[in-house]
Amino acid sequence: MILREIIENCKISNSINTNNVLNVINISGITYNSRQVKKDWIFVAIHGEKFDGHNFIQDAIQKGAVAIVHEKQLDKEQINLFTASGNKPDSIVFIHVENTRKELACMSNNFYGRPSEKLNLIGITGTNGKTTITYILKSILEAWQRKVGLIGTIQYMIGDNIIPAIHTTPESPEFQHLLKDMFDAGCTDVISEVSSHALAQYRVDGAKFKVAVFTNLTRDHLDFHKTMENYFYAKRRLFVELLSSDGTAIINIDDIFGKQLYSELLPVRWLTSTLNILTFGLQPGSDITASKINFSYNGMNFLLQINNETIQIDTSLIGMFNVYNIMAAAGAAKSMNVPLNIIAEGIKNTKTVPGRFEKVDIGQDFLCIIDYAHTEDALERLIITARELLNFNAPEGRLITKKGSIITVFGCGGDRDRGKRPAMGRAATSLSDFVVITSDNPRTEDPLQIIDDIEKGTVNKNYIVEPDREKAIKHAINMAKTGDIILIAGKGHEDYQEIEGVKKHFSDKEIARQAIEKRLNKSTE
Repeated sequence: MILREIIENCKISNSINTNNVLNVINISGITYNSRQVKKDWIFVAIHGEKFDGHNFIQDAIQKGAVAIVHEKQLDKEQINLFTASGNKPDSIVFIHVENTRKELACMSNNFYGRPSEKLNLIGITGTNGKTTITYILKSILEAWQRKVGLIGTIQYMIGDNIIPAIHTTPESPEFQHLLKDMFDAGCTDVISEVSSHALAQYRVDGAKFKVAVFTNLTRDHLDFHKTMENYFYAKRRLFVELLSSDGTAIINIDDIFGKQLYSELLPVRWLTSTLNILTFGLQPGSDITASKINFSYNGMNFLLQINNETIQIDTSLIGMFNVYNIMAAAGAAKSMNVPLNIIAEGIKNTKTVPGRFEKVDIGQDFLCIIDYAHTEDALERLIITARELLNFNAPEGRLITKKGSIITVFGCGGDRDRGKRPAMGRAATSLSDFVVITSDNPRTEDPLQIIDDIEKGTVNKNYIVEPDREKAIKHAINMAKTGDIILIAGKGHEDYQEIEGVKKHFSDKEIARQAIEKRLNKSTE
């Protein structure tokens, strides 16, 4: 693709050495990572969280970059220095822009042929529920005989082809490349989790979203956003700037930030008459709501109402938070004209999402749950859901005859928002019967300092501290009695632990299974 086509409609401040070459230079790739540069590529110098791409311009040129996009002003002397490796200065195009992240998204969208315009692109954003909603919606659309792509925290999926996920929402070149690959593979619809980081960093700019879902907003990522207002406005971008003018916004109006978003979008709907809005929640007046909700150990059922239509929902998913997730997914599907019976079928077909209220069950007389809950709100919802299950029967006739206890194992991540640590300590110790405070991903922080921050919020003395996460999980499992529920929170699907900046293999699910097996074997000796 020629360079002029790639920078079309992008905001260029000025450029050097572009005389008559924009129509001549053929570009083979685009990247922000100098290590990925190959012959005839564009290198876009962005300010990353750890590195400044402007410091790697010369490396990119040496590897074959023929165009450099930069936001720092460069004079002729600097350009001569960058190109002193043997390339002639007039053979490299230097393009200055105000914001390289924004223009990286614009150029990536152009380079990959604006793939979102050929797809039904659905974006899911919010603090909690994004991953589960994508899986539910994927199941619904597949029940409707659609081929679906998925971009999310756990993995990227092109139909049944699975690609490991590096970020919840990848950087713009990878995001647009995935969309193109999904279209080329025959996908009609793509469901993407859209993180607040991605929205703040313009990773999905240029993409046209046909549907956007807002789940909720609770404290998280304030190490990055600094304030809840900034966090909300990052999420808001999906609806105000990136949603197609004739698209549909699906909004949880039981959430205070959802109500705010809804009130801000109403004038847009009145002015354009093309934007559609569907609300969901349990409060009166919601377009999508649920009633007659029944929980059991194996799942739940309820009546789902969308406007004037009602249908029975049966699902293996458990908990009020999953009622909300189902309402959100059903709303997105309904906005795409999926029949209600197909929506119900897709929900019923949805299997347990890895690391989201995932059971580890090998015949023990207590329940063990792995969950990704890593915010105060998510941890509260997890424990409350467990409390609702305490009096139900276990599967396969294993009757739980006593009211059990809730034992919660959790920690908090290092190098992240410290303010949520005491809040999570308060939630765990106030709602659980017993808590084991441990490490999550300490990263470069001292695990004991993280635990000390958690302890500042504890309200009961119903906890112990065990910094070694493996030992903490084993302790909880060995102390469990018949009918108890163990909640292992924070890491969910993750299969690593990061300590002192080094990742090593670690799976909560594997450790829990091994500990339960060992306990069962001992009991039969």
